[in-house]
Amino acid sequence: MEYVNITSSNRFHLIGLSTNPSLQPLYFTIFLMMYMITLTGNIFIIIVVRTSPRLQTPMYFFLSNLSFIDLCLSSTVVPKLLVSTLGQDRSISFFGCAVQMYVSLALGGTECIILALMAYDRYVAICQPLHYNSIISLRLCLLLSAGTWSFNFLNSIYYAYITFRLPYCRSRHVNHYFCEMPPLFRLSCTDTLMNEIAVYISGGIVGLCSFVLTLMSYVQIISTVLGIRSNTGRHRAFSTCVSHLLVVSLYYGTIVFIYLRPRGSYSVDRDRFVAILYTAVTPMCNPIIYSIRNKEVKESVRKLFLNL
Repeated sequence: MEYVNITSSNRFHLIGLSTNPSLQPLYFTIFLMMYMITLTGNIFIIIVVRTSPRLQTPMYFFLSNLSFIDLCLSSTVVPKLLVSTLGQDRSISFFGCAVQMYVSLALGGTECIILALMAYDRYVAICQPLHYNSIISLRLCLLLSAGTWSFNFLNSIYYAYITFRLPYCRSRHVNHYFCEMPPLFRLSCTDTLMNEIAVYISGGIVGLCSFVLTLMSYVQIISTVLGIRSNTGRHRAFSTCVSHLLVVSLYYGTIVFIYLRPRGSYSVDRDRFVAILYTAVTPMCNPIIYSIRNKEVKESVRKLFLNL
């Protein structure tokens, strides 16, 4: 393999989803449809939450945050994928690659914490309903949201810095459809062990802590729900959590698989497939899950259409 210093060339070349030209139109059509559904669904959720008086609660405040994150995350990755799928030029500038990785990392970390905050909100609503308004206030929600966004966008600066200060001299070609740390590490001609340890630390601080908070919240929720004598009461209490639980399972499963696994278990095709789940499939599914499974959202959507 020819060794060149690509940091001076200011271009990376994304391999994309497949090198088979006959599959490119199919991939383009599929991802264009997914992206349009993602845009429509998440913008619609944000509009419904903002315009419906009955949805002016902490739970739906965090849901609108989640929809905005999914909207931005998908827009960070998918448009470039669409352009490179049908176009001949699959290159991306060094700076563009750094920005894409930085923003996707920051949004991914923000989504982890927002999901944990949504789980805590459901815990307080179900396990401590009499104290809900005093514990979960709008001011607290605003502070938690602002702190979450600020922390992750500041934290991701460090990981983007240690990734793009590496000497890239193995190849110009990133074996992925967007700029992500694991495939970029494999282009460096130096040992990236310390960078990978930094990723594990980041995963421990953001991902693992968020997951533990989510898990603890649901352990308490399930314990409380099982203590309700009425079947109707149990169903009503747990139905408010089903949508969130489905979203959490889908999101954390993919993130843990990508970032918290042994060094030797890297597989290009498998990792590309899993990355599709959290950059394209999950942002598309989240508004659908909340629209179908949540009675309050469905009722607000019905009223919104009736008022048009």
